[in-house]
Amino acid sequence: MYKRIGILGGMVPESTVNYYRHIFRRYEELYGNLGHPETVIYDVSFQRFKDWMGEEDWGSIEEALLDGIERLAAAGADFAVIANNSMHILFEKLEARSPIPLISIVDATAEAIKKESMEVVGLLGTRSTMEKPFYREVLKKHSIETIIPGKEERDYINKVITEELSRGVILIASRNRYLEIIDGLVKRGAQGIILGCTEIFLLVTQEHTKVKLFDTAAIHVEKALQHAIEK
Repeated sequence: MYKRIGILGGMVPESTVNYYRHIFRRYEELYGNLGHPETVIYDVSFQRFKDWMGEEDWGSIEEALLDGIERLAAAGADFAVIANNSMHILFEKLEARSPIPLISIVDATAEAIKKESMEVVGLLGTRSTMEKPFYREVLKKHSIETIIPGKEERDYINKVITEELSRGVILIASRNRYLEIIDGLVKRGAQGIILGCTEIFLLVTQEHTKVKLFDTAAIHVEKALQHAIEK
């Protein structure tokens, strides 16, 4: 029997759906059958998270995330993933208190970058993901330098994520601007680009650029799937 995967979602519906779909389709692609690991999903109600983030009340966010993880464990999940990059600001605190193992999206992404032998990467994501140090600190432990866009660009990236992608809105103009920002990071030395928000894949994919993209959602789910099926 495979380990049962817990997905803590609800931060954005597109992300939660993508995590489940990727587990199902990727397993079928690898093994040619429908015997994928069982999955438990718990969706949080996200408006309060947005309010807490606006107030920098990360203590309340931690307690709410922990409650969701505990519900996944009670439903039979053997381990869990948090389907959101920004919430990994609290990963170490949650990991220490969680009743089941957690798999980090940042650690999984660092491993993927190391496999490509890259030393410098650009980071796109929400304002919190780009500006707070949790991503850069983990990557630094792997000897990877992180470059982030300038302030106006960060504001634009964050606006597209919160006002468009989180609502399933895809605009060509936004894609073109994202690609310009990516080109700017490459000119500054980035060898690859981290799509550090689990919705950016809706807007920008590898077919849109020659620079290597690290889709954190896909990387995270792949890590979870391999953990579930390993002996």
